[in-house]
Amino acid sequence: MAEQQSKQGCCGSCASYFTSAKFLLYLGHSLSTWGDRMWHFAVSVFLVELYGNSLLLTAVYGLVVAGSVLLLGAIIGDWVDKNPRLKVAQTSLIVQNASVILCGILLMMVFLFKTQLLALYHGWLLTLCYILVITIANIANLASTATSITIQRDWVVVVAGENRSKLADMNATIRRIDQLTNILAPMAVGQIMTFGSPVIGCGFISGWNLISMCAEYMLLWKVYQKTPALAHKSSSKVEESELKQLNMQKGGESKPNEGVQLIGEKDMAVFEPKLEEEVSCLSRMAEPFSTFRDGWVAYYNQPVFLAGMALAFLYMTVLGFDCITTGYAYTQGLSGSTLSLLMGGSAITGILGTVAFTWLRRRCGLVRTGIISGVAQLASLVLCVISVFMPGSPLDLTVSPFADISARLFESNPLPTMAPQGELLEMPFTTGMPSLFNESTSDPGLAPNPVPIVSVSLLFAGVIAARIGKLTHRIIKF
Repeated sequence: MAEQQSKQGCCGSCASYFTSAKFLLYLGHSLSTWGDRMWHFAVSVFLVELYGNSLLLTAVYGLVVAGSVLLLGAIIGDWVDKNPRLKVAQTSLIVQNASVILCGILLMMVFLFKTQLLALYHGWLLTLCYILVITIANIANLASTATSITIQRDWVVVVAGENRSKLADMNATIRRIDQLTNILAPMAVGQIMTFGSPVIGCGFISGWNLISMCAEYMLLWKVYQKTPALAHKSSSKVEESELKQLNMQKGGESKPNEGVQLIGEKDMAVFEPKLEEEVSCLSRMAEPFSTFRDGWVAYYNQPVFLAGMALAFLYMTVLGFDCITTGYAYTQGLSGSTLSLLMGGSAITGILGTVAFTWLRRRCGLVRTGIISGVAQLASLVLCVISVFMPGSPLDLTVSPFADISARLFESNPLPTMAPQGELLEMPFTTGMPSLFNESTSDPGLAPNPVPIVSVSLLFAGVIAARIGKLTHRIIKF
C-alpha cells in the first residue's frame, strides 16, 4: 500500500508539474526560440546564396535589422507596456511567425524561378523580391523583440509571483533553454540545408513556424488561464517614483503607479478616470518620436548607463555569429553543416564562460576576474587580426597584389577563346563557389594551388574563444 501511494504521489506530482503554468511557459519559450534560432542562422546563408555568393544583401539586412531595433526599440517597449499582456503576446507571436512563413515562401519562389525573375522588367522584379525579403525578415525580428520583452521580462515575473527563489529558478531555466537552442537549432537546419537544398531549408523553416505558431498560441492561452494575475495590468507607463528618481516629471503631471495585482488581495487600487484633452493629429503623429526621445533620456539617467555603454562598445564588432560573419564564412567555402557545428561550439564556449566566471570569482575576486577576462578576450581577438593577413584572406601577405597586373601587362600571347579538340577533355571545370575545404577540383598542373583555409580557421578560432571573455565581462557589468 505504501509503495502504491508513493507511486501515485510521484505520478501526481509529475502530472501537476507538466500541466503547471511554469512548465507550459518553458515549452512555449522552447518552441519560440528554436524557430527563431533556425531562422536567424539560415537567413544569412539564404541571402548569400541568392546574390551570387556576395555579402551585399547580408550586409544590407544586418544594417536594416540593427537600425530598426535602435530606432524602434523604445516604441516597441512602450507598446508592450500600454497594452494587455495576452494581446501583446498573441499579436507579436502571430506577426513573427507569419512573417517568417511568408519570407520562407518568397525565398522558395526566388530560388526556384530566379532565372525567369531576372529576365522580367530588366531584373527589377527580382530586386523587388530582395527588398520584400529583407523588409519582411526585419518585421519578423522586431516582432521577436516584442515577444522576448513580454515573455522574459513580464510573464515570467508574474508567473513566479512574489517568490524570489522561484523567479531566480525560472530565469535560470530560461537561460538554459536559450543556450540549448543556440546549440541544437542551427545544427538541425544546417544539416538540412547542406544535405538537402536551400529550397528544402526554406520549406522546413516555414512549416516549422506554422506548426509552432499554433502550438505556442495554445500554450500562451493555457498559461494565461492558469495565472489570473496576468489579466491585471494598469495602463500607466512608468511609476511616479521612477520619474522622480530620473528627474523626468512633466510639470506636476501625476500618473497612477503601474503594478501587478495578484488574485486574492481584497484591497485593489481603483484609479479614477481622468478627462484628457483631445490631442491634435499632429501630436499623435509626433508621439512615437517623443517616446523614442523619452526612452533614451530615461536610459541616460539610469545608474547603469555607463555599464550599458561599456557593454555596447564591447559588442561593437562583427566578430560574432551574426549575419555578416556567417555570410562571410559561407563565401569562403564553409558549408551550412560546418557553420552550424561552429555555432554550436560557440554556444558551448559561452556556457564554459559562465562556469569559468564562477570559479574565477571565488579564487580571484570580482575585479581581478574582470581583468583576466578582458586579457583573455583580447588575446583571442588577436587571432582574428592575424587571420586577416594569412593565406586564404583577400589581404594575404604571401601573395603580391601586383602579380596579376604584371602578368596581364606583359603577356605576349592572347588568351585562347576555344580549346583544341584534343585538349577539350583536359580543361578544368571551376565554379564560383568553393568547396567545403576551399580546394579546387581542377588538375594541379593546370590550375593554381588550392586556396588554404588558414585564414577562416584562425578567424573562427578567435571568435569562439573570445566568447569566454565576452560573456564574463557581461556578467560582471550586470
